[in-house]
Amino acid sequence: MESRSANALELDQCCINTIRTLSMDAIQRANSGHPGAPMGLAPAGYVLWTRIMNHNPRNPDWPNRDRFVLSGGHASMLLYSLLFLTGYDVSLEDIKKFRQWGSKTPGHPEYGHTPGVETTTGPLGQGLANAVGMAMAERHLAARFNQPGQAIVDHYTYAICGDGDLMEGVASEAASLAGHLGLGRLICIYDDNDISIEGSTDIAFTENVGQRFAAYNWHVLSVEDGNDPAAIEKALRDAKAETQRPSLIVLHTHIAYGSPNKQDSAEAHGAPLGEAEVCLTKGFLGCDKDLLFCVPEIAFEHCRQAVARGQAAEEQWQGIYAAYTKAHPKLADEWVNAITGFLARDWDKDVVTFKPQDGAVATRAASGKTLAVLADRVPTLMGGSADLAPSNNTFLKKFPEFQKGTYEGRNIRFGVREHAMGAIMSGLFLHGGIRPYGGTFLVFADYVRPAIRVAALMKLPLIYVFTHDSIAVGEDGPTHQPVEHLASLRAIPNLLVLRPCDANETVDAWICAIRSKNRPVVLALSRQNLPVLDPGQTGGQLVRGGYVLSDCQGKPDVILIGTGAEVHLALNAQKLLAEKKISARVVNMPSWELFEENGEDYKSSVLPPDVTARLAVEAGIPMGWERYVGSVGKVIGINGFGASAPGSTVLEKYGFTAQHVASQAEGMVKRE
Repeated sequence: MESRSANALELDQCCINTIRTLSMDAIQRANSGHPGAPMGLAPAGYVLWTRIMNHNPRNPDWPNRDRFVLSGGHASMLLYSLLFLTGYDVSLEDIKKFRQWGSKTPGHPEYGHTPGVETTTGPLGQGLANAVGMAMAERHLAARFNQPGQAIVDHYTYAICGDGDLMEGVASEAASLAGHLGLGRLICIYDDNDISIEGSTDIAFTENVGQRFAAYNWHVLSVEDGNDPAAIEKALRDAKAETQRPSLIVLHTHIAYGSPNKQDSAEAHGAPLGEAEVCLTKGFLGCDKDLLFCVPEIAFEHCRQAVARGQAAEEQWQGIYAAYTKAHPKLADEWVNAITGFLARDWDKDVVTFKPQDGAVATRAASGKTLAVLADRVPTLMGGSADLAPSNNTFLKKFPEFQKGTYEGRNIRFGVREHAMGAIMSGLFLHGGIRPYGGTFLVFADYVRPAIRVAALMKLPLIYVFTHDSIAVGEDGPTHQPVEHLASLRAIPNLLVLRPCDANETVDAWICAIRSKNRPVVLALSRQNLPVLDPGQTGGQLVRGGYVLSDCQGKPDVILIGTGAEVHLALNAQKLLAEKKISARVVNMPSWELFEENGEDYKSSVLPPDVTARLAVEAGIPMGWERYVGSVGKVIGINGFGASAPGSTVLEKYGFTAQHVASQAEGMVKRE
């Protein structure tokens, strides 16, 4: 690497200080934000975005771009400054509207909202896990599509994280897996500034991070002076040269660098510096303290050279791709299909059909058989389980594992790392070319929940396979029996929860999940075997969310509403009630979200307003069911934590029997 002239060094410093002053001014105007990290990280951001990263500001979606993740999303003004200066569709006016209603520059980066933002970050640690997913996607697609001398997938994933990120367990989970997989194209800059919100990090965080990551099988480098662009550039290039391990660059920085009174203080982490301190800091940095949002022309022009470099890089790639399409037309078509999410015609036809006479089937088992067929038809389907594949039925037996040396594999061994699994799934999808799924027990959805929430915010159509969905889990007891989990998942906006009642409806649930374009989907599946209903009763109805599964003649005396396994209790209770001349309608409601998307006329046809005797049955907490049973209806649910015993015994003790359902319904009818 050539040494830079005095003029070049002066130019570097001007660009770096422009990032700092833009960040200070935007945060001060908003009277809200986190100035410390952008100021300390300005040299690293500048070097990475102007000398190292391969990106095209005029085409943020160029498939072969390097990916960048700001895991510490509170440092968003660093990212917005870089996006503006290097030529993305982020203007100086957008910078001035930082954290304001309707602006392109929200408090934390949001995917799909600001051009150039690769993922939504803010909840610490998850961004690093997203980056691991992106790096995994790059390796998988490279192994699947690249040919000798024609690499159409050839890029890196960069992340910046801080102390807070690395305190979070999700970062440890993801970093451990990344090291195991040998993701050599993943490079993380660790902003080691020794400060967190409460003060010096040594009040809670005294480990040797470098040694920890070395133990994870990461390549660890150190830059002692975070204000040395040449040292930062050398470390990044050394990291790129390491192909067998992901790299961590321990970058020693000063939070709020240049602030005479707040540098290296916790006060600078999450609050504006104050107008007086901003002026003092600008004076220290050699900037005009009287100018707001000052962008020197020399800095602007220098940073905007990223546009020409990016366009040239994409044009070069386009030449490689053009030759590739001629030499490998079939692979080229598959590549386009993968990147665009194209599904072949009739991918969803005649997937699997289960017959009642073949006997009862657990919906988790039906899910596994469905997934095996769909994996052949949807080549981008890729995923695994948090060490529960035999129980979740998520392993694709026809395909190899995704491991170091077999990156073309489609089975991911996430290990017992549920949170990382969820966040990695997001990264896999965000990269493009992968349709991820991940499995665990429903009770452990709590470990995945933070990643599910952010995925729902980003409108990512991920598929979560959550099996063992009720107290019917049995002997493992209340620690493994989900009770509040369905309600908590239904509470997440833009998340689709599906709880199919039998094997054939499970097939429909998978098809619905793959068809999803802008929201993640939960499949809640049974451990225990369930009767297979006549496909004519359930086929194609799941998309309604709720429907009349079994009706009576005339106006019903009572409506029984069930989901999943409990639908069968309602059907059996209907027969018992008929013996007592009580007419019951059975409504299957596999999805509240889908049911609510129907018009009022349809919903009223399923749940007539004039039938107030309604009984919902679900092996979970009753919360939420009042919207369907009304003020005089009832819910047979669970208000405790389950118990350890055979599943059938637990169900019986908690009142999940056809006899108890019928008895409760009968009592409601008699009271009327």
